[in-house]
Amino acid sequence: MAPVRDQVLFRLASTLCQLSARSCSNLPSRRACLSTAALPVRPSVTQPLRASETVMNVFDRKAKELQRDRAAAQEDVGVYDYLRSEAGYRLADRIKDVSRKFDKALDIGCGRGQVAEHIYCDMVGRLYQTELSKGFLDQSKSSPEAETVKMHLDEELPLPFEDNEMDLVVSSLNLHWVNNLPGLLQQIHRILKPDGCFIAAMFGGETLFELRCSLQLAETEREGGFAPHISPFTSIRDVGNLLNRAGFNLLTIDVDTIVVSYPTMFELMWDLKGMAENNAAWSRKVHLHRDSLLAAASIYRESYGNKDGSVPATFEILFMIGWKPHSSQAPPAERGSGEFSLKDLKNLPALTKKKPVPVIQSDKQDQLSKTKRGGRTRRWT
Repeated sequence: MAPVRDQVLFRLASTLCQLSARSCSNLPSRRACLSTAALPVRPSVTQPLRASETVMNVFDRKAKELQRDRAAAQEDVGVYDYLRSEAGYRLADRIKDVSRKFDKALDIGCGRGQVAEHIYCDMVGRLYQTELSKGFLDQSKSSPEAETVKMHLDEELPLPFEDNEMDLVVSSLNLHWVNNLPGLLQQIHRILKPDGCFIAAMFGGETLFELRCSLQLAETEREGGFAPHISPFTSIRDVGNLLNRAGFNLLTIDVDTIVVSYPTMFELMWDLKGMAENNAAWSRKVHLHRDSLLAAASIYRESYGNKDGSVPATFEILFMIGWKPHSSQAPPAERGSGEFSLKDLKNLPALTKKKPVPVIQSDKQDQLSKTKRGGRTRRWT
């Protein structure tokens, strides 16, 4: 009976996963209730938190600090840096795309220096690195050319910098663990100079949707309910609203999707622990039953597995760029001033053809010829 039951379970799980894979990852995030997307906000005005707004305390920051310290204490800690290293390289590449040198830059949540190792003197003059974990900060790489200053601090506390002090602020795969994200963005806006730049990368809502759905389905079947095992992530829409609310303008947000294959679900969970990306929510479940884990691994393999037997894990990384307002910045075009609609892009060659010159009617031509006096012609309107 057991094999038959497992087959029925796998078929049911496959159907449910296809229906709920996206809906599971698009649950209302903890930051959605802080974004006030329905309110019109002027991009050049910083909107402070009102007394009626509550800061969501979702993550245990002390637990996250201990997780990072344990990860830093591993002998093979560098083995688990592949995702952070790739994100740090892509973020540094975006800094390079900005054709200017930033005298003072701040890296919030620097980790083991995955961004700093790609920063050179033609990009940044002095780089400040801040990190919650002392272990990660001690192992953090410095810039090969720019002066680097390391600071051990919690980014949820007030940043110890003066107003209008920084030319550039960056953060790579760290903001998704911050409880008061709107408050941190407002602090970043405060310390940036006018026309200063903010560039960051954080996990988006589609991250680890395969693992999330597999664990939820397995726990629901084996235990009659499920607990959150994957951190709630923000969506690209919420990111834009929060940046706009904090006072940034000229926003650019793009998405990079990285899919990593693992032998089984258990290797994925082991690597997440090695990256210090394991769950740190206050509502996390301390223990996960063996039966639920085995069922989740089977659901994962049957629903998302590759042909070679491995299982994919999706990491959606949101890259965002925002600028502090300055009079030298080009103002945005007025709403509705565009000549073409994006839905007409496929017809762009036909739309951009030169319009034919209207032919003047014969009676108007006769009248136009009669208006010629003294070598001048009155134009017909």
